[in-house]
Amino acid sequence: MIEHRKPIPVSEAVQKVMEHAHSIGAETVSLEHSYNRILAEPIVAGHAVPPFDRSPYDGFAIISGSSREASGDNRIRFEIVDHIGAGKVSAEVLSGNQAVRIMTGAPLPKNADAVVMFEQTVESTDSFTIRKPFEKLENVSLKGEDVQQGEVVIESGHLIHPGTVALLATFGYAHVQVAKQPVVGILSTGTELLDVSEPLAPGKIRNSNGPMIAAQLARMGLGCKMYGLSMDDLDQSFTIVKKAAAETDCLITTGGVSVGDFDFLPAIYERLGAEVLFNKVAMRPGSVTTVAVADGKYLFGLSGNPSACFTGFELFVRPALLKMRGAEKRYLPHTKAILAEDFTKANPFTRFIRAVYDGEFIKPAGFNKSNAVASIAKGNALIVLPGGTRGFEKGDIVDVLLLGMEEGSALWKL
Repeated sequence: MIEHRKPIPVSEAVQKVMEHAHSIGAETVSLEHSYNRILAEPIVAGHAVPPFDRSPYDGFAIISGSSREASGDNRIRFEIVDHIGAGKVSAEVLSGNQAVRIMTGAPLPKNADAVVMFEQTVESTDSFTIRKPFEKLENVSLKGEDVQQGEVVIESGHLIHPGTVALLATFGYAHVQVAKQPVVGILSTGTELLDVSEPLAPGKIRNSNGPMIAAQLARMGLGCKMYGLSMDDLDQSFTIVKKAAAETDCLITTGGVSVGDFDFLPAIYERLGAEVLFNKVAMRPGSVTTVAVADGKYLFGLSGNPSACFTGFELFVRPALLKMRGAEKRYLPHTKAILAEDFTKANPFTRFIRAVYDGEFIKPAGFNKSNAVASIAKGNALIVLPGGTRGFEKGDIVDVLLLGMEEGSALWKL
């Protein structure tokens, strides 16, 4: 049983967690199943993009030199000798004042080196006139101007989002090497907990932490194994935790990490022979957050209070899982914002306040005790107020961690 609890700074706790995270390997998936996975190989351009000089507009391909004398007083006439759309190639070799009607994305015909947009012309049946000269390569998209053949476009370790999928498809990656997904288990502890489908009873509350963590994992693209609810019985809880830890890469428990008569997780960690990385963090909410490692497996002991549980997941579990997946950007993105209302509560520990951020101003999302639930639903960010302060006033600039972002930061900045 762990008795002495000395709080450590949040940054130190994050560092301790990340030191024990390791990649669990790679696998191949089809392109259609690659979204929200982490690249385990770099994306290398198999060809240039664009693969040829092409028109970025609907218009006419011309030889720029033939337009040299064009002006408002001297309109130059061009003869239309062909008409091509995207995916087609003109067989014409232009000379003099010949032109090809060309659609967006089509390759330039031979000898053409400029494109005249439709709105820059006065068109007749088989010809058009222009009133200005065109420079060489004006309105031309050049071969390789976006990506050169052989270029490493995206390094491994990056999240595959819709833009990445577009790149993979562009270069013919029908199958992609991605990091394996860690197996994550969730176990909620406490005799006061009811399943979400059960009616309320005196002294009971419904288990919100389990479904919440499952949703936080889903937002990361991860599934989970649910181990249900554990009663406040040491032997029974130990049996469940031991089984779950053997079947997962990471077990997240909620509740049971405080110092009450029925908080058994410290004793369970001791029975498992786990190395406890820390059992108290200088933060609010979630100071009792405990992290241990047993046989190379993470044991995250999060608070049973919903807001503390939510915050502990975002600060510690999320980056560890991302590192296990080989991600380079593991931490919540950081910014600064203007506090929109006073927050006068003193902060002996670093405080993480569920908040609403509009891109400039930020304010608490509502009731902010550790057992709050509504503010989690309303908030899209965390205000970070350092420990040792005596409160903040409206207009102060504060640190902010953004929630729900597709990809985060490579560095912990607080």
